[in-house]
Amino acid sequence: MAEVVFGGVPVWLLETYLVELGGSRAAEHLVEGDGWRATLKAQSGGAGHIGIARVTVTIEGERAAGVLAALRKKAQRGGG
Repeated sequence: MAEVVFGGVPVWLLETYLVELGGSRAAEHLVEGDGWRATLKAQSGGAGHIGIARVTVTIEGERAAGVLAALRKKAQRGGG
């Protein structure tokens, strides 16, 4: 099992990335692929009126490490 928390990336976008990596949406916040299954849990946090999205992605299965590495690469954001 592999788990990571993404900050500032919305859950819908992470789900899209997982589908692009070969998965399909099995249920809300659940994407399944060949040899892996990802569960996404969205949380909001922050100070005052500023909300910061945090999404915990848990990937299980024999291909979990490879899928997580590819997901991290897709979710990288360049500075502007």
